[in-house]
Amino acid sequence: MALVPCQVLRVAILLSYCSILCNYKAIEMPSHQTYGGSWKFLTFIDLVIQAVFFGICVLTDLSSLLTRGSGSQEQERQLKKLISLRDWMLAVLAFPVGIFVVAVFWIIYAYDREMIYPKLLDNFIPGWLNHGMHTTVLPFILIEMRTSHHAYPSRSSGLAAICTFSVGYILWVCWVHHVTGMWVYPFLEHIGPGARILFFGSTTILMNFLYLLGEVLNSYIWDTQRKPPSWQGT
Repeated sequence: MALVPCQVLRVAILLSYCSILCNYKAIEMPSHQTYGGSWKFLTFIDLVIQAVFFGICVLTDLSSLLTRGSGSQEQERQLKKLISLRDWMLAVLAFPVGIFVVAVFWIIYAYDREMIYPKLLDNFIPGWLNHGMHTTVLPFILIEMRTSHHAYPSRSSGLAAICTFSVGYILWVCWVHHVTGMWVYPFLEHIGPGARILFFGSTTILMNFLYLLGEVLNSYIWDTQRKPPSWQGT
């Protein structure tokens, strides 16, 4: 019942996310004390999504090891449910939301960091933690996609799920503004209502695009691996 390298790697990634979350929550920032706390930030929500996802991955690996050779149909049925949940979470949440957070954060940061991550935050958040929240998400999720095949849901149900998440978060951001009079992200203060609507619409479209990108990438990686070299067919 030996662990293979990819299973050990998932445990390490899960522990790293737990460490990042604990360190982030330990920071006493004024924004954490206001309405919505950390849950108004997509970065924090994404960290929770990634931690839960890799937790399910580790649980699936352990269940697979325990089920192997047992011959129990009930255990195999429960394992299939875990694998289905793992695959759904990667397709609908972990990949599109994770890539969105990394891409949008660094694009806006490169343009004007004060619009999304003011220099004042350097006094609270160390550089390694910033990269843990906004950089390592990308290689971690790509490693997972590369080491395990994931069955995507039907395209219509997958897109419906990511749209529901996107619209739900946008409504949450608007509600926080309604209650507090402050936008969660500084750059939203500097653009007009029309530009905000355009931005929110664009983010939903981008989330849908990232879902499709994950579907294509997953198919490319695993279809390529399963396809025999051309010389074998001759």
